[in-house]
Amino acid sequence: MVPQTVPTAADRFILRRLSDGRDASSFAEDVRAGLTASQKSLSPKYFYDDLGSQLFEAICHLPEYYLTRAEREILRNHAAEIVASAGGPARLVELGSGSAEKTRYLIQALLDRQGSLKYLPIDISSASLERSSLELLQIYPRLSITAYAADYFTALKTLAEGTSGGERTIALFLGSNIGNFDPDGSRVFLGEVRRVLKPGDALLVGADLKKAAEVLIQAYDDALGVTSAFNLNLLVRMNRELEADFDVTKFRHRAEYNEELGRVEIRMVSLEEQFVRLRALDLEIRFGEGETIHTENSYKFDVEQLAEMARATGFSLEKTWFDGARRFSFNLFSAR
Repeated sequence: MVPQTVPTAADRFILRRLSDGRDASSFAEDVRAGLTASQKSLSPKYFYDDLGSQLFEAICHLPEYYLTRAEREILRNHAAEIVASAGGPARLVELGSGSAEKTRYLIQALLDRQGSLKYLPIDISSASLERSSLELLQIYPRLSITAYAADYFTALKTLAEGTSGGERTIALFLGSNIGNFDPDGSRVFLGEVRRVLKPGDALLVGADLKKAAEVLIQAYDDALGVTSAFNLNLLVRMNRELEADFDVTKFRHRAEYNEELGRVEIRMVSLEEQFVRLRALDLEIRFGEGETIHTENSYKFDVEQLAEMARATGFSLEKTWFDGARRFSFNLFSAR
């Protein structure tokens, strides 16, 4: 008998760098547009340079940030049921994979069910993709990974042009990332995901639920200041990549809950009147005392809103799972 060779981790890993969201020209263009608008703003996708990605992983371990613990509880208790409800055999596509630590519950459940698995993580940070993919491949010898370093829309366009063969697709959008889109934006995004999927494929959407304002504010403005550092790191990034001269000590992180719109709003606040030069853009920006840069919204939901979102974008909401305190939800959208 000829002994079978076991593929190494490197043999089972492909990294496709489509666009890592850090193209100098697009970042520069978006910064110029955002800082010259009447309400200054920056896109949250630019949080995730290498340091930003690591800061976000630290946020997930904070006592105030209940979301990650709630997610883990749901996945620990219900991963097998989620996978069974989605059907198969299936490949797994994850949008915004990060460290993929939570994804391991679903990877294990799928491997238990079908023996082998193709995993296609998408993340804006190629460094994060390489780290997490190589860790997963060491743990799961029956796993193969094709990773996409890209923003969501670039990767979805590429996946839509490809094929899944005869397999079903289970797409993952974990965390509370759906809440970072405004209502119109979430529908555009879900519509793009639906284009990649065939009828009967599934999308598992994490969604944070509406709750008391003080609980929400603490989750986005922790006592250690890690979330503040995550937000203010955008200034450091502009200093590094756009030759700006932001003094980080002259800005403060602020999180507020807008009850009317059902969202947490994240801003940086200028502590004094100041001028900032961005030499790479040949641009000088004035900040008044108390003037803000809006960097993120995080919408909170109820199940009725999620069901309507599914219906409006070519899905049906098949089932919802909650943590014990009903703080967070995982929602199985089935492509119609």
